[in-house]
Amino acid sequence: MSARLIDGKAFAARLRERVAAAVPDFVATMDRVPGLAVVLVGDDPASQIYVRSKHKATVEAGMASFEHRLPETTSQEELVALVERLNDDESVDAILVQLPLPAGIDDKAVIDTIDPDKDVDGFHVINAGRLAVGEDGLVSCTPLGCLMLLKDQLGDLSGLEAVVVGRSNIVGKPMAQLLLRENCTVTLAHSRTRNLAEVVGRGDILVVAVGQPELVKADWIKPGATVIDVGMNRQSGEDGKTRLLGDVAFAEAKEVAGAITPVPGGVGPMTIAVLLRNTLVAAQLRAGMPPPAGL
Repeated sequence: MSARLIDGKAFAARLRERVAAAVPDFVATMDRVPGLAVVLVGDDPASQIYVRSKHKATVEAGMASFEHRLPETTSQEELVALVERLNDDESVDAILVQLPLPAGIDDKAVIDTIDPDKDVDGFHVINAGRLAVGEDGLVSCTPLGCLMLLKDQLGDLSGLEAVVVGRSNIVGKPMAQLLLRENCTVTLAHSRTRNLAEVVGRGDILVVAVGQPELVKADWIKPGATVIDVGMNRQSGEDGKTRLLGDVAFAEAKEVAGAITPVPGGVGPMTIAVLLRNTLVAAQLRAGMPPPAGL
């Protein structure tokens, strides 16, 4: 048995096309384009790459991209003041502050400053609360992308047993809430879970987001399960080359799973695609328009 590979790159490309196709309707109604403001503090190389990719994708989708690059020496007060100005800027529908922030800046204080209706990352406590109680709101991009891949593979998720490994506010917790909303029976596992392999083995759906390379082995996985690997771990091999590994031991797991995301090419491309989707949805909601169908 060899698992179906879940092609996140291809799905993300289709989602980006659907977003781009829906933008003209917003422009025709509001006489302006949706706008995404991205704030980068410092010179972290990985963050710079992400910000460039987000800018390029936003422009390609026909939306406005406002970049704010601040020096490492920026104070928390200066950053909060910028976010407050972006909250008041009517041309900005969505705000993303690139994490991690430099030492000395409180991530939570900055995120809490973002207008929840512009919180395109879905990290604000109000959006987390909306998700928890089943209200409409902006949802964190990575778990929403995972859910899209799962529904594309499985259709109706009702009644399936889902195991999420990892309890971060960014992926694990919102992923569990999204699966509950789809009527799954959900177990949220983590580093303190007893008999983790046994717990993982119950999952018809398995989502792993712990940041530990190849933690989940093939013999942990329920045969035929659908496996979503969120991990992206860089590891140097004996040849000196850097490899990108997931949180699941892919080579062996694909012989047990029914479907599985590769790393790279699985969840990664979905994050930016969902960011574009969230930006358009935020613009529509702020304008009092219904969210575009099919997104």
